[in-house]
Amino acid sequence: MKSFFINEQNVANYAHEIAAWIKKKVEQAHRKGVVLGMSGGLDCSVTARLCQLAGVDAHLVLLPYGDDMKNSRSSDHSMELIEKFNFSYHVFDIQPAVDALTIPDDASCCGSIDVACHVNKEMSRANIRPRVRMTYLYQLAQLDCRFVIGTGNLAERTVGYFTKWGDGACDLNPLAMLTKQEVYSLARYLEVPDCIIEKKPSAGLWDGQTDEDELGMTYEQIDAYITNGTSGNPETDRKIEERMATSAHKHVPIPVFEFE
Repeated sequence: MKSFFINEQNVANYAHEIAAWIKKKVEQAHRKGVVLGMSGGLDCSVTARLCQLAGVDAHLVLLPYGDDMKNSRSSDHSMELIEKFNFSYHVFDIQPAVDALTIPDDASCCGSIDVACHVNKEMSRANIRPRVRMTYLYQLAQLDCRFVIGTGNLAERTVGYFTKWGDGACDLNPLAMLTKQEVYSLARYLEVPDCIIEKKPSAGLWDGQTDEDELGMTYEQIDAYITNGTSGNPETDRKIEERMATSAHKHVPIPVFEFE
């Protein structure tokens, strides 16, 4: 169970505590600031604003796959935040890199294409995008002596809803112990644009993708499971626990052989 919960009454105190933590981590490592993958979504917007509250220079990086961010209006939402709060930023189209790394159909490892194999193939391709984004972010961070700051929240971590060595890779993560509802409280306090607060969360894995549709459950249900031990629906609880079990490997160090 969580030992704290951010709400509208205490959000200011927690925002400043988290900001102080970010500042301390960056200064201890003698970094110039952070780089942050900007999707136009809630979590990355809140993280960017927490960095500003901390007085830590955050350089935002938009990493569209072709026109996907333009088509979903994520670029517009990103720019609204960037212009409102005067963030520095870069834009890099990851499509050439992603396409170059995608195994072609005629090299499929499947002897015969069945439904399970097709779904696995499509997901394996979708996961290339966050891994390529991670590579861009780490190169930029190394070039300018910065940290890569993560944006994954506790609801996502609980059900393993992140790509291993992709959006799960970072040097520090200020939201990792916050439910989605707590992130919304911070967003309102930090004056994140309404267009970002009100949009459906999406990992940008493919056109039209939304987190809750893919998960088959809402963030509110996951948050309830975290805080109360149940989502209020036995079938949803079963799905959450199944996801927790299958994604457990994402949270542990790499197993290595050691002599007894």
